[in-house]
Amino acid sequence: MCRALIVFFVLLNGCVREPVRTVTMTDDLGRAVQLEGVPDRLVSLAPSVTELIYAAGGQSKLVGVTTADDYPPDVHHLTRISALPVDFEAILTLDPDLVLASEQVNGPNDAATLAAVHVPTYFVSVANLDDVFRAIRTLGTLLDTEAVAHGNADSLQRAHDRLRLRTQEIEHRPSTLFLISDVTLYSFGHGSYMHELINIAGGRSITADLTTRAPVLTDEFVLAQQPDIIVGSFGADFKPEHLLLHHPTWDVLGAVESGRVYALEASYFLRPGPRLVEGAWQLARVLHPDLEP
Repeated sequence: MCRALIVFFVLLNGCVREPVRTVTMTDDLGRAVQLEGVPDRLVSLAPSVTELIYAAGGQSKLVGVTTADDYPPDVHHLTRISALPVDFEAILTLDPDLVLASEQVNGPNDAATLAAVHVPTYFVSVANLDDVFRAIRTLGTLLDTEAVAHGNADSLQRAHDRLRLRTQEIEHRPSTLFLISDVTLYSFGHGSYMHELINIAGGRSITADLTTRAPVLTDEFVLAQQPDIIVGSFGADFKPEHLLLHHPTWDVLGAVESGRVYALEASYFLRPGPRLVEGAWQLARVLHPDLEP
């Protein structure tokens, strides 16, 4: 009887689970985010954050992404939710351990709403390429996928460094205007990662000194700056002559006269995530067609 009791208590103790370890991490907004163990169910509130999660090796943990997500192709199999405005009910239905948001897209008030129903939210902010590499590594720590995260971050860093080495000795850096639209002249102001992309691609951004974060340019500003090259996320159907339909006075611009107006795929530039590095390489091939790969 005594031996049976001993066996019973040994078995009972073997079934007792260790308490879940609570970890507190500080996100890129400086918020303390408390997590119970490693999160296994993630919801992403921005396409750029989704791409960072994939780069960090956490894609198997994703259960929901936004309706705007389209990369990598695997995201089409995940549940879609509205992020602008946030569909909180849809998020709760997915029972996430953690919601990941972008400082550039989502608002802190969204995090407060989710906190009220005990769903933690971690904000990621990417202001430059170093932030991309850092964010991937941080997410690797957060999601317990450090080996994959560090490997991918290191690979991106090497691609970035190769490009910088290729362009650092270039003497003539063409003045470059990057536009989001060929109709309304949305561009990038002081502090944007876009100027870094143009710089390491071997160019000089004409909007780098504008104090507005997301300026809307005038035709007069562009005419005064006389960019050598105009690049934009205009879409696959864009033709350079479309630019003159909306901005007829630009026919005297050097970029227009020399035919140096280019359309590139928007997602490589407008999503502050891992593909910014490839975006910089694409810019370099436009600015310096003879650049060695």
